[in-house]
Amino acid sequence: MPGLRTLALTVAVRGGAKWESEATSGWSHCLEHLVFKGAGEMGAREIVERIEAEGGSLNAATGYERTSFEVRALDGSLPLAMQVVSDLVFRPTLDADEIEREKDVVAQEIAEAFDTPDDHVFEMAQTQAFAGQPLGRPILGSVKSLKPITRGAISDWRARLYSPDRMVVAVSGAVDEAELLQLAERWFGSETATPAEAPGVPHFTGGDAALSRRIEQANIVFQLPAPSATDPAYAAARLMTEILGGGMASRLFQSAREERGLAYAIDAYHEPYEDAGVLGIYAGAAADRAEELARVCAAELKALAETGPTVAELSRAKAVMNAGLWMSDESPAARAGRLAAQVLILGAPISSETMAERTLAQTAQTVRDAARRCLSEGKAATAVLGPKAAAPAGAAFREALFG
Repeated sequence: MPGLRTLALTVAVRGGAKWESEATSGWSHCLEHLVFKGAGEMGAREIVERIEAEGGSLNAATGYERTSFEVRALDGSLPLAMQVVSDLVFRPTLDADEIEREKDVVAQEIAEAFDTPDDHVFEMAQTQAFAGQPLGRPILGSVKSLKPITRGAISDWRARLYSPDRMVVAVSGAVDEAELLQLAERWFGSETATPAEAPGVPHFTGGDAALSRRIEQANIVFQLPAPSATDPAYAAARLMTEILGGGMASRLFQSAREERGLAYAIDAYHEPYEDAGVLGIYAGAAADRAEELARVCAAELKALAETGPTVAELSRAKAVMNAGLWMSDESPAARAGRLAAQVLILGAPISSETMAERTLAQTAQTVRDAARRCLSEGKAATAVLGPKAAAPAGAAFREALFG
């Protein structure tokens, strides 16, 4: 993009917690931590100092389906960024002492997530949504599953997970295409692929979880099956989610918060995986209002499935979605991350114009159909964490939806 002074590099791997067995749960996340402890000829401190010395920043994230490394930097920093990330993914030191220390650090992270109600409640819901499957296990893993990690074991895992045949290098911003191709060939072109069997297709199971804690507020998550990232109904599902609980004008915010005062925080979200999807609702509420809140959430979802959105709702949702798209285009990091994900999932990037056209092409009927699909299996995953009085909210939501 001409005229820009910054760039963003994303190196994304099609591999994460979804590729793990129960015995290796959390290994992908732990590996992502470990590569920062030393790579190539760099120690842990030098890795970040070299990037920051040029005004840049370096980060990484592990999800269920992807592990991503991101560098944000000034114009001219691409050679350094490519070299550093290449060393991280292909030539980490993986020192035995660092492995033991990092296992302890991740154990603390696991404990912190458990101690944070509005984090842990999502893990509870995910476990119910995909019981007994990789998507149903925490990305962080467990202390038990991390314990067997040794230098040899995690080295083998790195070779399997960070295989170049499942890797995308995406750059946006102040970048020259010829330079990018040359650097990509130099730093990523000669590595040997280590093919791995793709994980099985997940299926939504549903179920209820409740955990009583002596805290002031109940944290509540409801989940339903929804279109995946590759489903033709993806665009309609995103609009449906926006109308249901995407902002202050959404049905849930107006009905549950503004009109009834049942919750301080409430929103809906769509989590699209490659071959599965989840429609979720999160709310924080007083325990004695949780059941009423659950019934309101179910009623709004059923109404959307039965009658669809109004003309005004559909128009507003389209405007919000397209505004978000064009605004993200102004961020090199957002563009690079989106392009990498599209190539990994769909095999090719999709232009912003095409994405906008798909959003604008949706009708009240396609949005209504997307809502109906979420209810069609008659399954829900619910999680309630907080005072004991809030525990029946999950059953109330299911009963209100399915009878």
